[in-house]
Parts: sequence; C-alpha cells; structure tokens
Amino acid sequence: MKRSRALGAAAAAAAAIGLTLLTGCGGDAAATVPDGWATLDTRSLSVGYPKDKGYREQPAADRSKNNAAVALKEEAWGLRAGMVSVQLDFAEGVGDAEEAAAAAGAGIGLGATRKDTSDVRLAGAESARQARRIDYEFTSSGKERTPAKGTRMTGVVVAGVDSKDVPFAVRINAVKGSLSAADLDSFVESITVK
Repeated sequence: MKRSRALGAAAAAAAAIGLTLLTGCGGDAAATVPDGWATLDTRSLSVGYPKDKGYREQPAADRSKNNAAVALKEEAWGLRAGMVSVQLDFAEGVGDAEEAAAAAGAGIGLGATRKDTSDVRLAGAESARQARRIDYEFTSSGKERTPAKGTRMTGVVVAGVDSKDVPFAVRINAVKGSLSAADLDSFVESITVK
C-alpha cells in the first residue's frame, strides 16, 4: 500500500513537471521591454522604444504611409534626432528572413557603412522568430528636419517574415553616441513577432 502511494506521488510529480515544461517552452512568449520604454504595436509585431530618452509615438496622420508605426525623438525646433520605424509588406517575393534582410538592406542608402550583419532569434510566433540584424552608420543629409548635414548617425535594421508570411523591417536611426550598444541590443530584444 505504501509503495503504490509512493509510486502514485512520483507519477503525479512527474506529470506536474511535464506540464510545467510544456507550458514553459514554445517560443510564443512576448519579449521583455526595458523599464522606461514604451511599445509600438502593429499587426505583424511589436517593438519597444526608449521613451525615457525622449522618443514619442508619432500619430498615424503624421507619419509616412510606408510606415506602420513610428516613434521619434525630436529636439528643439522639431529636429529629428532619432527614429524607430516599422515597415510591413515592403517588398514582393520575400519568403524568409534572408530575403527580407536583402530587400531592407537595399533601402539603407548609398554612403552608408555596414558594420555587422547577424542572424537573430526574436520572441513570438515560432514560425517567424528567425530574423537578420544589420548594423550600419551613415551621415545625415540635414534635410527633412534631420540633424545638421555631416552628423554621424547609427542605424540598426531587423528584417524577417511574420507568421502570415508578411515581410517586416524594423529600423532605429539615432545620432551616433546617443544610444548605447546595450540600448541597441535592447531594441532588438524587445521585438515580438506575431
């Protein structure tokens, strides 16, 4: 009698552990957004932005039709010192993260210097977690309320395909040195793909 109770208790404990492991795995968990940050939410993904560093979400009526969501850091006189943007369905014939990154990378522009390209795993839907990160630098043109011509800028683009095969590109551009390497990593780590 004691032995069957012990076996029953052991079986119950094993079942409980199994359930915990099953619910704890899966990859559909949302990404962590740092304290002081806010979130841009679109139909394909959500991404954090550093609200505590002056970034504010741009109203839909004010942003380009090419962007599904934007957060801006504006200095005095409306100067745009930083931007986080999300583009969806920005290229045709894109079926995976590598193709999305190639299409998004083409939009970085002439004169930009690529610093690094790496594969990343994002939070969210398991079928859409693979993405590519491109780090680059460029020089501001001084046009359209951007920093003075010649100002060095830092850029990161993360590109992939969501669970419904919609390509996405998430970009952050900022005056070089205004965001730390840890901030840029946190930006990437805050993305949750749907």
